[in-house]
Amino acid sequence: MSGMKILRTQREIEAFLARLRKRGAGVSPEILGQTGAIVEAVRKGGDKALLRYTRKFDGHGRLRLPRTVIEQEAEKTPRAVVRALTVAAGRIRKFHRLQREGSWSVKEAGITLGQRITPLGRVGVYVPGGRASYPSTVLMNVIPAQVAGVREIALTVPTPGGETSPALMAALRLLKMKEVYSVGGAQAVAALAYGTESIPPVDKIVGPGNVYVAAAKRMVFGTVDIDMIAGPSEILIIADASAEPRYAAADLLSQAEHDELASPVLLTDSGELARAVREEVRRQLRALARKDIARSSLRNYGAIIMVPDLMAAAALANRIAPEHLEVMTTRPRALLASLRNAGAVFLGPWTPEPVGDYAAGPNHTLPTGGTARWASPLGVYDFLKRTSVLEFTKQGFLSLAQTVQTVADVEGLEAHGNSIRVRRGDSA
Repeated sequence: MSGMKILRTQREIEAFLARLRKRGAGVSPEILGQTGAIVEAVRKGGDKALLRYTRKFDGHGRLRLPRTVIEQEAEKTPRAVVRALTVAAGRIRKFHRLQREGSWSVKEAGITLGQRITPLGRVGVYVPGGRASYPSTVLMNVIPAQVAGVREIALTVPTPGGETSPALMAALRLLKMKEVYSVGGAQAVAALAYGTESIPPVDKIVGPGNVYVAAAKRMVFGTVDIDMIAGPSEILIIADASAEPRYAAADLLSQAEHDELASPVLLTDSGELARAVREEVRRQLRALARKDIARSSLRNYGAIIMVPDLMAAAALANRIAPEHLEVMTTRPRALLASLRNAGAVFLGPWTPEPVGDYAAGPNHTLPTGGTARWASPLGVYDFLKRTSVLEFTKQGFLSLAQTVQTVADVEGLEAHGNSIRVRRGDSA
């Protein structure tokens, strides 16, 4: 049994949405305490503390990953994998180049105003390691920073027992990464934020990680910028009677297999499709290696929700604001204008979510947990800063002097007003 429910009543739907909102919410005091202790130890102790935690959690005492190790391990990667990573990297780079921003200025009588766009100077990228091997995470986090023009990119990846993933090393080699550290966890985040004797501090930290990494990113925010706090994965599919049940089921399972907190949801106005997808999920689930994880996800945070029509589906999707939103309808693009809140929208039966994860080009680091109401995918813009530039001639200054002085006086800021008066010759 997949445990996937078909919800029909408003009461059932509202109860399910309430459960989704609580999913993965909060971090236990125990984890916060452990994370805080690690972050503070590395902030104060530098390399000594970093090495202590690396030995404790990963079983080795190496900080920097030598270029020779990267090269040697990358050579073990099958050629087909290297080719796939090369194609994916090219597409990701091409897409993100379109996100570049340029400086600009405008002139009026005696006044020049503008905005200067500059890249961040130094960025830290956290990549999960250990049993997991995610070369796509390397591509999706490093390439936008490179396109933005960031000069220094420091990457950390845990290597339990000193072991590395050849595919991940191949991705590092492909992107010509020079500064790579074999450390992970909250200790890596703290090292990037505060700096140690071996790791200079960064301006921003990006990349996903476990609950300790997420907690550490929250703690160092303000000292450095961060991309987002990534929550459990989620997919929402809007489908009508024209959808292929096999495709919808496969795509729901593609997210359900991530972890037990993942949320796979189908919205449809077709009872026949709802029943067919539920049966297809059951059938496909049996063949999955990660079926126990997927089954738990489907049972606890998965649902097939019946809606009266596609506009109602769009309205409900906007409330949920999913990470991934697929549209499998007769005219998928016709619904796009009504879909305001989603990390990424996948239109049509031939645009499954995994193409976005790996090779389409757009970034797969997306807002989760409803934050797509206001947050955006990771992009080149995340590695740029904007500086306002102002230049006035005397004529331009005099044209606004009285306005500025009046507002300053209203706010009771005498010295502000005096800055204007002395230039107008109103006071000594």
